[in-house]
Formats: sequence, structure tokens, C-alpha cells
Amino acid sequence: MTQESTREIRTAEPCEIETQERIHVKGKFLMWGNEKFYLKGVTYGTFCPDADGNQYPPAEVVDIDFAAMADNGINSVRTYTPPPVYLLDKALEYGLKVMVGLPWEQHLTFLDKPEQARRIVADMRAQVRALQQHPAILCYAIGNEIPATIVRWYGETKITQFLHRLYNAVKAEDPAGLVTYVNFPTTEYLTLPFLDFFCFNVYLETPEKMNGYIAKLHNLIGDKPLLLAEVGLDSQRNGVEKQAESLAWQLKLIFAKGCVGTFVFAWTDEWWRGGFDIEDWDFGLVDRNRQPKPALHAVSQVYADAPFPNDDLPFISVAVCSYNGSATIRDTLEGLMALDYPNFEVIVVNDGSTDNLLDIVSEYDVQLISTENQGLSNARNTALYAAQGEIVAYIDDDAYPDPQWLRYLAYAFLSSDHAGIGGPNLPPADDGLIAHCVANAPGGPVHVLTTDELAEHIPGCNMAFRREVLLEVGGFDPIYRAAGDDVDLCWRVLHTGRTIGFHAAAFVWHHRRNSVKMYWRQQKGYGKAEALLEGKWPQKYNSFGHLSWTGRIYGNGLTLPIQMGKRKIFHGTWGSALFQSVYEQAPNSVAYLPLMPEWFLLMGLLAVLSVLSVLWQPLLWALPLLVVTCLVVLTQAALSAARADMRHVHGRFTKARLFALTTLLHLMQPVARLYGRIQHGLTPWRKRSSGEQSFSGLLQLTKCQESWSEEWHPAEELLARVEHDLLSRKVRARRGGTFDRWDLQASCSFFSGARAIMAIEEHGGGRMMIKFKSWSVLSQSAYVIIGLLLGLSVLAVAGQAYVLMDVLLMLTVLFVGHCLLDMSRSMSDLAQAFNSLSAPQAAPARNVVLHAPVLSEQLDYGNYKLA
Repeated sequence: MTQESTREIRTAEPCEIETQERIHVKGKFLMWGNEKFYLKGVTYGTFCPDADGNQYPPAEVVDIDFAAMADNGINSVRTYTPPPVYLLDKALEYGLKVMVGLPWEQHLTFLDKPEQARRIVADMRAQVRALQQHPAILCYAIGNEIPATIVRWYGETKITQFLHRLYNAVKAEDPAGLVTYVNFPTTEYLTLPFLDFFCFNVYLETPEKMNGYIAKLHNLIGDKPLLLAEVGLDSQRNGVEKQAESLAWQLKLIFAKGCVGTFVFAWTDEWWRGGFDIEDWDFGLVDRNRQPKPALHAVSQVYADAPFPNDDLPFISVAVCSYNGSATIRDTLEGLMALDYPNFEVIVVNDGSTDNLLDIVSEYDVQLISTENQGLSNARNTALYAAQGEIVAYIDDDAYPDPQWLRYLAYAFLSSDHAGIGGPNLPPADDGLIAHCVANAPGGPVHVLTTDELAEHIPGCNMAFRREVLLEVGGFDPIYRAAGDDVDLCWRVLHTGRTIGFHAAAFVWHHRRNSVKMYWRQQKGYGKAEALLEGKWPQKYNSFGHLSWTGRIYGNGLTLPIQMGKRKIFHGTWGSALFQSVYEQAPNSVAYLPLMPEWFLLMGLLAVLSVLSVLWQPLLWALPLLVVTCLVVLTQAALSAARADMRHVHGRFTKARLFALTTLLHLMQPVARLYGRIQHGLTPWRKRSSGEQSFSGLLQLTKCQESWSEEWHPAEELLARVEHDLLSRKVRARRGGTFDRWDLQASCSFFSGARAIMAIEEHGGGRMMIKFKSWSVLSQSAYVIIGLLLGLSVLAVAGQAYVLMDVLLMLTVLFVGHCLLDMSRSMSDLAQAFNSLSAPQAAPARNVVLHAPVLSEQLDYGNYKLA
């Protein structure tokens, strides 16, 4: 390379670059100033030390290497040891950023001696101090692949605590510097929330495995950036053409999946490790003589196009539905105007707003449609019918998109046949302290994933669907005026057999409520939405009236039970597993009870009984129970609030205030949700039945039915048809489990129901007799209540409180009668459903599978009134 060409690729003089802003984290990406910084890197070293112990080539060799890197579109270099100043100066000269590795004795049992751990921390501080916050530094890596045997030796907690200690040591020397740790699949279970961003070394040689594993990593790390710190292929064993081909698809996939970039291992085949030159591996883009391989050209081409190639992109219609959203819609429209996407339109539906929304929207080049106030679902349907795009993307009027939002959505649609795609929604950091607390409280918008890439629910503030699918399922149900429409739509799309995907990088910024009053009103409205959803989808709700998601809820602010499931790490035999993942055992159902809004009804009942103890002293037993129930919810609220990220909040007093407010919101949310649920009929004692109340059949605890068929049908098909009939009549139905000796259960209340079992008699020639036996059942809660009432009656007799005894006995009789009537209705429901087998089959049965309840469903729907 000539000196002239070297001068041409230098980006700026050092004195100019030194004044530039440090790279920082924003959402899922790294930022340099106001622009995203995508890492297009290579690893450099380690090299054989010279006579002075320097592990890097001479300055003139570094100059040649860095000039060639810059000429091939490489913008960052990863070193495994602190580089000399001349290397950092050369990087600065060529516009390269350096990821500085800080080595220490991570392959030894370094925690056995406290003085050794203290020396490691001191040495790391000295290494960072010596680098003097050089402007070429991208970040510091406080470790690289601590061996799985060492992590297993000490346990996850001790390793995590020590890494946190190293993180703080680096921050003490360079507060503005980014700090990360380079993990790998063998210890992927390490939980390191304090890191500024996450790095993994990943060597997977098929697109399917790489694609799935990147999605898994995104879900593991949450809302922070993901960098693949090493990818590569050995050309000595696989050939130089195979190396080039593999790196090309790996890099394209890495950027398309929303990573902030990658480092290719390595720049050169020259590699020294453990006192020896490594000559039986050739991972370099150039050989030991700095001659380029085909892989360098392949990497250069991908880096030139990154993060997105110039593919044909679908036309997308972006819909914004607003009711009195003038306070935030300007952010939405400014964000949409700044989208990095060549082929889209923006449709704003003004749903009868009475503020100055029209004046704001008229300033922007969008299609504006004004209607009378008809609710959120109608507004979204209006946008759907006006849309010209093959994809319709919805964003709320209190959210604004990441500039590449549509590009990541388009990639997800082009690379799959999903009917819909969703992504995360992140709270802006500058929304205020109350909004920060709300963002860490329950009741926010979350996504529910059944796998790392398949969703059961995506929130309405960030969802996109193929237009033809939305039209096929009939759009949004107008019954949902302010909330619940996205949940209903997702279920209807999934019911057609289609899938909904999720892309971790297709995110939007979403303002949270910035006042406690607005948060209270919002959560009450969600209680109403839950009641509407339960009325339409009773099979999705358990007996308590809570959603039974099949997937896992992802998001901040979830209130967690005190008794969390035990984390189990799959180490493999003798710690040999290459991918060591965490498996969490779900807490038992008792641990979930305090999470239910109805727990506060129990607290209210105990409070009333405690007050009545003034009239009858034995009721004082309710007081300690009241204290215990209050302590349980307070403890779980405080523990959940303690998980909030307060690193960017300054001052102990301020942090204490925010912790107290977040705890209060964790207590307030279920009360507000309970208020809305009860107000609209969603209670544990609600009735879901189409059966007739039969007084003559109150004592008919069992019933047998028969049906003759000239055609043979499998029992599974017949039971599915019975189940379908129950669900079509809004009866709560549940399938028996793998260990149950019953097939179906119908219940119209929480306290009682009926179960049934089916048997088939085969009479030859395809003829069969279908037998169906049903019987009444009481729930455990019903037995507890009856026992409690009778026990109190006995105590009342002992205390000569005969009036109270009469009242308690009367309540017992009324409750038992109520249960008998409900059992009669449930028996009637099962009987009618079985009789439907003799009718012509009208529609295929739903394939409904009910799972253990998740009691923390969260929704958010912009500025729509929740009344």
C-alpha cells in the first residue's frame, strides 16, 4: 500500500477527533453523537511478545494493518490485552475504535485468596488509568470466557459479584467509558444486569442455529445492546472459499437480527497464545504475510452494505390512532418523519379529539382521517381500510419509533411467513421520575413469547400485520374501545393456524404515564378490558378469572411471587454441556395467590372480621392473619421494586423516594385492576353457563348418557367436539391432565362444577356406542369456606353467641345451596354438549390447551380514554 493511499483513508486529524463525543448506549444500540454506531470489526492479536514484552507488532506494521482495515470498511478493533499508546494513536488516525480487553487470571481459582482478588481489582484499575481515557477507546472488556469449570466451582453468585466489582473498578477510573464482559454459550446463564451492553463469542456454522441462538440471546439480555465479540471459521480445515462463504452469511444475519455489530476472528492468521505460536488454526482474513484471503473481500462487501442491504422492501402503511393525544403525538410524527425506510406512508386517524390535535398533525406530510369518537378498534380499522401497504404497522400516539424500526420489521416479514411481527417498547430516559417508576411498575405493555421468536401476544403500541390477514379475520373488534383489542386480535390470528413473530431490534420508545392519578385510571381501564376479553374468550381464563398464557411474559415491572421457582442450570455430565442454559421451576399455585387482585378482597374481609372482634372476642384471630396477608403483598412489592434500574438516578434520598413510589405502584396496580374487573363483572363468583337451573336435579350428583353411532370416530375427536360446543356457548371448559381420570370439566363459578369421562364400545363394522358419565364436584376453596363457616358456628355456640351462630348457619346454607345450583348448571352444560354429538358437525373444534396461570398480564393503549 502506498503512502498516498494511506493518507486518503484517514478520516480526520487526531486533534479534531479528540473533541468528539464518547460512544454511549441508547436502547438496543450504541450511539456516536446522534448516530448509531454499528461495529464492523476484527480481532487483533494476541501476538508473540518482543524482547520488551510488548504483545503487538511494531508501529509500522500496525500502520499497514490499520490502513488495510479502514480501506476494507472495518471501523473497530478488538484487542485482548491493553494496547500501547502508539496503537491507540494509529487507530485514532484511521478512524478505528478499540475494544480493550483487560486480562487477569480468570482461568485460575482466583477467589480462593482474598488478597489475590484485591490485586486483580487493583491491577485492572491501573490498566485503565494508564490508557488515560484515550479517544480511540470504544469500551473495556473486564473478562473473556471465564471457563465453565471455574464458574461451576464457585457458583454463579460469586462470579457475578466479582464481575460487578471489576465493573465498578473500571467505572471509578473512567466513568464515561462503556464496560462489558465477553460471555460464551457455556456460561450463558450468568446474570449481569449492571453491564452497559452484552457480548458473546458465538461459533455456529449453520444459519438456522445462528438465527435461533441470536434470538435467544436477545431475550436473555432484555433491553440492552447485543454484540457478537467473536465469529469466524478456520480456513485451514474448511478451505478459504468456505471461510468466505460462511462469514458472508454470518455477518448478514448478525446485522439483520438487530445486533450492534460483530468482531470477526481474526485479522491475521498470526496468533500467539500460552507461550507458543498457534500454527494449526488459520482464522485470519489475511495470512501471516498479510496477503488477503477471499474472506477479506466477502467481509468488506457485507460491511459496506451493513446494517441493511439494498433489497426490495415492501410498502408499509404506518397507522397512528389518536384521541386527544396532542401532548405526545408530535414526538410520534417527528419520529416517523425520520424513519430510515424508502417506501412507506403514514395514516393518522383522529378519533373525535377535542384538543388541538388537528393543528399539530396538519404540520406533517401524512394522510389525516377524522371521525367521530368511536373507540380505538374502530380507529384502527379505519386506518386498515385506508392503507395501501401490504403490511400495516401500528404505533400509539404516545410512542415514537427507532429510525430503523420499519427496516427490522420488513426483514422479519421477508424472511418468514408470519402473519404479524412485534417488537419491544422502551421507556425514554428523560420522561421524569414518576414515569421512571411507572416503567418499573406492573401494568405496562409487554410481549408474551412461546419461543424465542414466536409470540402469543404483541402490544398494540408496536405491532405490524399483513393487511390481507387483518382483512381475513375481520380487523379489530369494535367492542374494545380503549384496551384489549390487540390481545383479541392476536388470539384470532393464532386461531387461524398462523404465527406471530417477534424481532428484538424492531423497537419503539413509549412514554409511560407521568402521574399517579393517570396510572390509576389506566389500570382501572385495563380491568374493564380484561372483563371484556373474558366474556369473549372464557377458555383463556382460569377459575379465578385470570389469563392463562401459554408463553412467557417479557417486560419490566412484573410483580414476582416471594417464593420464586428454583433456578436449575443444565451443566451436562461433569459440566460438559456446550450450551449451559437456565431452567426455572415455576412456583406452586399458592405462591401466586398474593399476586391476584382478589387477594385484597381477602384482606378486606379479614379487616372487617378484626373490627367485629369488638362485638365477639374470638374474631381476634383474624387480626394476625390480616397482618400476615399485608406483609406478604408489601414484601413482594418491595422485592419487585428493588429490581428497578436506579443506576442513572443520583442521590440516596432520591433513590429512596423512587423505591418507595415504585413499591406503592406495585401495591396500587392490583387494586385498580380489581376495581375495573369487579365493576364490569369479572369476579371469582361470576357465572359462565348456558345450562338451565334445575331444582329437581339438585341432588343428581352423577349422570350417564349414551349415543349410538353407525360411523366410527376416535374418542379424541368426539371429546374435541364436546369441548367446542361448551366453548361456543361461553362455558368455562378445561381438559383433564395426563394424570387425571376425567376428560372434561365444566364450571360456571369458582366454587363448583362438573366433570365427565367418555368410553367407547366398539360393535364391529364401524358401529359404536358412546358412553358419557358426568358428576358434580366442589372446589377445595368451597370445602374450606364451608368448614370455616361451620367452625365459626361451633365457636359461636361455645361462646353463647347464638345470634351469630344463626347468621353463620344461614350463610352456610345459602352457600351450599349456591354451590348445588351451580353444580346443576354445570351438569346441564355437559349434558347439552354431549347431546350435540348427534347433531351435524358445524365447525371443527378448537384445539384449546389450558396451562398454569400467569397472573400479571399487562396492557397499554396510548392516550385513549379508559372509561
